[in-house]
Amino acid sequence: MRALASSAPPAAAGTAQSLLVRALRGEPVERVPVWFMRQAGRSLPEYRELRRGRTLMELARTPELAAEVTLQPVRRHGVDAAILFSDIVVPLAGIGVDVEIQPGVGPVVAQPVRSAADVRRLRPLQPGEDLPELAETVRLLCSRLDVPLIGFAGGPFTLASYLVEGGPSKAQTRTKALMLSDPPLFHELISRLAGIAAAALRAQVEAGAAAIQVFDSWIGSLSREHYERHVAPVTRRLFAELADLGVPRIAFGLGTGHLLEAIAATGPDAIGLDWRTPLGEARRRLGPAMALQGNLDPTALLAPWSVLEGEASAVLWQAPQRGYVFNLGHGVPADTPAEVPGRIVELVHRHARLRAA
Repeated sequence: MRALASSAPPAAAGTAQSLLVRALRGEPVERVPVWFMRQAGRSLPEYRELRRGRTLMELARTPELAAEVTLQPVRRHGVDAAILFSDIVVPLAGIGVDVEIQPGVGPVVAQPVRSAADVRRLRPLQPGEDLPELAETVRLLCSRLDVPLIGFAGGPFTLASYLVEGGPSKAQTRTKALMLSDPPLFHELISRLAGIAAAALRAQVEAGAAAIQVFDSWIGSLSREHYERHVAPVTRRLFAELADLGVPRIAFGLGTGHLLEAIAATGPDAIGLDWRTPLGEARRRLGPAMALQGNLDPTALLAPWSVLEGEASAVLWQAPQRGYVFNLGHGVPADTPAEVPGRIVELVHRHARLRAA
């Protein structure tokens, strides 16, 4: 596996030998670690109770509340890692972008980016001043968790798509039009956003996060040529800026089967796969130096257990013996029965004994 820098921050030292970190480094592990994207939140009744009368942004920016939501799936499901409860647009709100996370919709930007002046209003993030609650939440969690904490940020293209489109988009048409019609301005936009993401990620690791994931969820809408020309160089700099932190760096995007080699070339230590690309194919294409994470189809969580068990087992039997973390190919669906992720955790934990038999 790719060697990671050895100068890990002291706050993260206690999790250096965790299953998650060792798996992401490609080291031998006694069993496959498992966690789920969007494991905290809408699928849990305890979250819905806590959310009543509060906005998502309020939860994410209040350390005690964000820590409690982060801890809920660890208590309930027994996952091998926690992921910070937040949203990729929180750092944008920290620098003054008027963004609201609307229930059932997602992030909505009051004044979408339409000009060079709009881009240049996106100033660098100073986490200690703009978002002090971010590190406070991480420190609080690290004092309470017995599993590693994953920090995260939005990837530059995905953050750009929310700013340019003004909200969620299935096709990112305005964003891609800007990319193609004014490449220098698009480059400036995503470079500023990569800097914001890097600052947020560094703050999380310095506060104790043991791994980080970059959610560039919508890069799958790009052709490989456009990704390599317009996005990959900035993403490569983002991962390079974080290399000295000494923690595993995970890249994730939806519908990125055609981009796997290009994503790997940007420098992550692991790639999260969605359900469209078989694990065996990804291992063949990327080789043993790249850790893999994924990739059960999230819709299987809504099927009867006999079906779900077969789907999850099939993923596990395809998975490589080293450099692998079980996860979904996207987030836990909101209407997932609360007990289902915990049953999958039990199945994944049993799998090591079955495979060794």
